Amino acid sequence: MGKKAKGSRKGKKAWRANISTEEIEDFFEKSTKDALSGGSLQALSSNSIFYEDKSKDLAVKKKIEKHRERVLHCDSLLQKNQFVKPVPSSILKKCSKNRKTVPNVKVVNQDDNKDDSTMFDLWNDKGEDNKQVKKVSKPTLIPAVEVDPPGCSFNPSFESHQDTLASAVAEEMQKVYKKELGPEPVPLTVPGEAIAEEDMYFLDVDDGSDDDDSNLENEDDNEDAASEKKSIKKKRVTKVELNKRARRKEQLKKEAEAKKIKELSKEIDSIPDIIQEIEQEEEEKKKKHLRRKVAKQEMLKIRPPRIGKHKFEPAPVQVLLSEEITGSIRKLKGCCTLIKDRYKSLEKRGLILPKKRRN
Repeated sequence: MGKKAKGSRKGKKAWRANISTEEIEDFFEKSTKDALSGGSLQALSSNSIFYEDKSKDLAVKKKIEKHRERVLHCDSLLQKNQFVKPVPSSILKKCSKNRKTVPNVKVVNQDDNKDDSTMFDLWNDKGEDNKQVKKVSKPTLIPAVEVDPPGCSFNPSFESHQDTLASAVAEEMQKVYKKELGPEPVPLTVPGEAIAEEDMYFLDVDDGSDDDDSNLENEDDNEDAASEKKSIKKKRVTKVELNKRARRKEQLKKEAEAKKIKELSKEIDSIPDIIQEIEQEEEEKKKKHLRRKVAKQEMLKIRPPRIGKHKFEPAPVQVLLSEEITGSIRKLKGCCTLIKDRYKSLEKRGLILPKKRRN
């Protein structure tokens, strides 16, 4: 490449055209860079740019402090050695998957050297990492121990005893009425007498004769229908009749359209009534849903949800008869109902599956 050709310097216009603008362009580039970086460093003060770091300055130690820092040989043996690696624990391996953070404990030696090895307390119960996650069972509305009504006491008042006795009798009578008025089960076998071989032959003959008679009747009906079809002749449809049918068809079509427009106008006029009916239906649905929800909660207080093959059957009320009330605990009859009561309580709370009652 040759040298750059020099411009002519004959007039003032040529001089102005050949003046270099590199200094101005450099100034503008520098100013834009300073503006993008937050300002020029020349305009800032020296205190804002430089500062003294006094964090690592070593203070002059006195003789007393040096004497206090001395450690006895027996104490130094108990301190941790930086050259001996700790033995990894088996608990740390098991909990390494679920462990997120391990507290780091740093021990300072005689030479003020920091040890980077980690330590943790094996018997620390506060840590959440060592705990095993347990399945939380859903709380039930039924209490673990239910208190019987006052009429079931060994020495109840007359009114409370009669009330509980009436409720127990009503439950038993309800079971009796349910068995009596309920649908009868389908019998496995139908009672009847055995048919002799001679009678069987007569039954077969009767069945065949009936079939033959029915077949003959069907054939006669088919012949009559065929003869009637032959007698009927096809009539030729004229053009006048076709025009009448077309006009009738158009008239019926117009009437159907007019009827549809009339019904549509009626529906438009009855829009407020329709909206009111929809709102009433929605309110009824909400009330029905609320009633079902409340009824479900009330049923959960009495019996648990079905979780097995058999339904839960509540135990009968343990109430004494009027002749059995003596007013003394010593004269009560011995009965082992505690195990049955606890078993029924577990079934009622849904902790175990209810089984079929054995008679």
